[in-house]
Amino acid sequence: MDFNFSKAQQMLKKTVADFSENRVKPRAEEIDRSGKFPKDLFLEMTKMGLTGIGTDEKYGGSGGSDIEKIIAVEEIAKHCASTAATLSIHTIFASVLDKFGTEEQKQKYLPDVCSGGELGAFALTEPNAGSDAGSARTTAIYDESKEEYVLNGTKCFITGGGLAKYVLVFALTSPELKTKGLSCILVERGTPGFSIGKIEDKMGLHGSETAELIFDNCRVPKGNLIGQPGKGFKIAMTALDGARIGIAAQAVGIAAEALDESIKYTKERVQFGRPISSLQGLQWYLAEMATKVECARWMTYRAASLKVSGLPHTKEAAIAKFNASKTAVEVTDKALQIHGGYGYMKDYPLERMYRDAKITEIYEGTSEIHKVVIAREVLK
Repeated sequence: MDFNFSKAQQMLKKTVADFSENRVKPRAEEIDRSGKFPKDLFLEMTKMGLTGIGTDEKYGGSGGSDIEKIIAVEEIAKHCASTAATLSIHTIFASVLDKFGTEEQKQKYLPDVCSGGELGAFALTEPNAGSDAGSARTTAIYDESKEEYVLNGTKCFITGGGLAKYVLVFALTSPELKTKGLSCILVERGTPGFSIGKIEDKMGLHGSETAELIFDNCRVPKGNLIGQPGKGFKIAMTALDGARIGIAAQAVGIAAEALDESIKYTKERVQFGRPISSLQGLQWYLAEMATKVECARWMTYRAASLKVSGLPHTKEAAIAKFNASKTAVEVTDKALQIHGGYGYMKDYPLERMYRDAKITEIYEGTSEIHKVVIAREVLK
């Protein structure tokens, strides 16, 4: 399998790397400390076409595929995981609409989120339905007299939920059918009965807002149903396969930068009269870290390649995400240890990267759930 980039992909990688180095990196500490979503950077990414990657140009997208998407996410994650996470999860909205939406829905909503600077969100998780997505309780009962769905319930831990103009909400249109009664409905910000609840105060990813969404007799038109009634669980699982590849790319970016910071530090730090890079113990640390990063990157690109080719990739996406997130946590931990006391201080980016890495083992499916998915696939 050939993972060599085309000239266009090489150009994209360089362009995004330059943007990440020159625009994102200088803002990363401020974003982390303020806890504010960097809308200006998001708009810059929009102008660059990054928010429209994977969507056809006729819908306001910039074309390309998941390969281009993870190139962008990895490069941005090297300097600010919050910004990369928002971009990665934002693209789920467009991918769902592109695959399952009607032509009318695509023309109406995709230009706004792909090139119009508006944020899209994906609302599946609930207080009692995290890893067990099939236990969702939010309902969307159809009112035939008004041709509207009436939503009631609460979603939690929704990335960009309080800022998004459009939210894909997974709700039970036939509660008695449980998972088979789950549907996907698009809800627009400002719709009566739709409000924002708690904004979470997190350990990391401070610049990526995580919100609670509340639906209280929220009425949306019948035309906002995405796909067929009762097919929401399939839509969600399909979306998560792609989302997991995006989170894997985010994890790879964090780990790769932690490795680069460690290489630079060991060359500059002098102890006992020589750079600590000359110490075999630290050389072995770096060798292990480099190996893990490279393996995680290849697994991530393999999963993306299968998806782009239209081949089954559920197992590979789960493996990529499980391994890359574990790598991000292990490599940032080792990098912080290499930096010693300095790594623990906010003067260096390692403590932020260390905090940001942990979430990759949790969101879009915990590592434990990914083991379940992988085991299920290999036991077929």
